[in-house]
Amino acid sequence: MLEKLAGIETRYLMMEEKLASPDLYSDPAAAAKLLKEQKELTPIVEAYRAYRRAQTAAEDSRELMSDPEMRELAELEYDEAQEEMARREAELKLLLLPKDPNDERNVVMEIRGGVGGEEAALFAGSLYRMYSMYADRQGWRIEVISRNETEIGGIKEINLLINGQGAYSRLKFESGVHRVQRVPETESGGRIHTSAASVAVLPEADEVEVEIDPKDLQIDTYRSSGAGGQHVNKTESAIRITHIPTGLVVECQDERSQYANRDRAMKVLRTKLYEAELARQNSQIAAERRSQVGSGDRSERIRTYNFPQGRVSDHRIGLTLHRIEAIMNGDLDELIDALITADQAERLRASEDA
Repeated sequence: MLEKLAGIETRYLMMEEKLASPDLYSDPAAAAKLLKEQKELTPIVEAYRAYRRAQTAAEDSRELMSDPEMRELAELEYDEAQEEMARREAELKLLLLPKDPNDERNVVMEIRGGVGGEEAALFAGSLYRMYSMYADRQGWRIEVISRNETEIGGIKEINLLINGQGAYSRLKFESGVHRVQRVPETESGGRIHTSAASVAVLPEADEVEVEIDPKDLQIDTYRSSGAGGQHVNKTESAIRITHIPTGLVVECQDERSQYANRDRAMKVLRTKLYEAELARQNSQIAAERRSQVGSGDRSERIRTYNFPQGRVSDHRIGLTLHRIEAIMNGDLDELIDALITADQAERLRASEDA
């Protein structure tokens, strides 16, 4: 590991020299690429340098132990340096784990009501509100691509584009079936019901990554509609795009402009085709996708929101938090941080066993 880190530091120093040259900035694309790589390597180089400083301190303290008058102080400094080395070594192991190439991408999120009828649709609406509030906390921007609402304000299905740095890295573990236990607004008897909604989180595909032949597209326009006559337009601004080779259908009707709806629909279509290609290349991705999203059945749950007891439980990592109100208001960082930490620990174990 130390040899690898020394090589990374050498590369970092060469990058600093290039970035100091005015000639580099005549090519903005090359400069941007180098700056991005430098940003990614900076925390690794800083941790490696801190490790070496601690290593040097430990060696100096060991030499001082031979002096009887300095022995006690040297032993204390040696122990502190050893602790710092161990801490930095653990940090470096995490920093050297392979990065998910999709982590910095925007997100296409799909939320669907599952088992539970109208209450499941209401819960899907609650999840949409929760993620919207979390995105607002992060300074991200949400664009609604399409939504299918019920008469009393629930959501049968909603598709979102979440724009923000690192959005996928923070939200990718939200894919799966979310179960809720609460007294429904539609229940007069006060009985606790269980229902479910599914969430799919996909990294947005870049236009250059997915080539779409216009001849493969069937594009239909229609008038927007919504529950109770909401969002109704007098013009045919809504868009439905069918990708003929795969049969994928994407709709967008949230914008007044036909061109804006078409642009958003194409973003979702590219993302879905990108995901399908990844699945073909790696059967493990396909299996993971099925296990995460499932069919919306409550037995495939990843998380339970129990309102009577005020708790949220993530079943993948055995974490239960008794702060459901804050979580439903978008305070998701504790949950998300725990999932990221668990994933890092698992990948670290796998790399050590390899």
